[in-house]
Amino acid sequence: MDSTTVLVLNGPNLNLLGERQPEVYGSDTLADVEELCRAACEVAGLTLDFRQSNHEGTLVDWVQEGRRGIAGIVINAAGYTHTSVALHDALAAVTVPRVEVHISDIHAREEFRRHSYLTAVTDEQIIGRGVQGYAEAISWVAEQGSTS
Repeated sequence: MDSTTVLVLNGPNLNLLGERQPEVYGSDTLADVEELCRAACEVAGLTLDFRQSNHEGTLVDWVQEGRRGIAGIVINAAGYTHTSVALHDALAAVTVPRVEVHISDIHAREEFRRHSYLTAVTDEQIIGRGVQGYAEAISWVAEQGSTS
C-alpha cells in the first residue's frame, strides 16, 4: 500500500449483502460495493484495497497495517461498530484520514445499534446513505489529500 491507497474494510455479515435483510441494506452485493468503490477511486486518482472479514482480530490487524502512509481508511465495521473496543483502540492509533460508513441509519434502528465505538476515533461519519456512502467516503478521503 502507498499514499494513493484507500483501504476499505468491511466487517461481519457484509459478505451477505444483497441477500441479508434487503429491506434494510438494499439489493447490492458486496461485489457491487467493491465496483462502486473502485470507480470512486478511479475518479479521485486513488487505488483501492477492498477487504471483508467476519473476524474482529483480522479487522484490527488490517487497521494497524494501514495506520500510516496511505490515503485513508474507510470502515464499515458492521456489528463490531457497537461492541468493539479493540477496533476503537486500533483506529485511535491511525494517523491517516478515517471514515466510518454505515449503509443504514444506525441512529434510527434498534437501541443497541445507536452507539458507535468508532465515532470518537474517526474523522468523518457517513451514515444512512446506502451503499453510495462508500463512494462519498472515498471522495472525502481524496479531499483530505488535496487539502494537506
